[in-house]
Amino acid sequence: MNEKENVQEAHNRFPWKLVVGFVLSIVLTLLTVWVAFRSGFQDKMVLSLMLLLAFLQAGMQLVLFMHVREGYGTVQVSNMVHAFFTAIIIVAGSVWVMSFGMHNH
Repeated sequence: MNEKENVQEAHNRFPWKLVVGFVLSIVLTLLTVWVAFRSGFQDKMVLSLMLLLAFLQAGMQLVLFMHVREGYGTVQVSNMVHAFFTAIIIVAGSVWVMSFGMHNH
């Protein structure tokens, strides 16, 4: 079987990995909402669990939807590092503004 036939066969199959990834994303999101609003845990525990679930979901989406295992080379690594630092800046900036931004008003 040549490469063209392998690609065609891969396109004809049902995308079970994507469906499972989508369902897991929804489950992790609903679990995060439950932890935030209904669990009754202390604030530090809620924040810790939400961060854990967020990193699990991000990792799962990188593997299943962004195809992080399929590529190689310095371009993909640099893109991942850039995306990671952009996410950290956005989250840290949002927490900073929400924590200290209301004192001036």
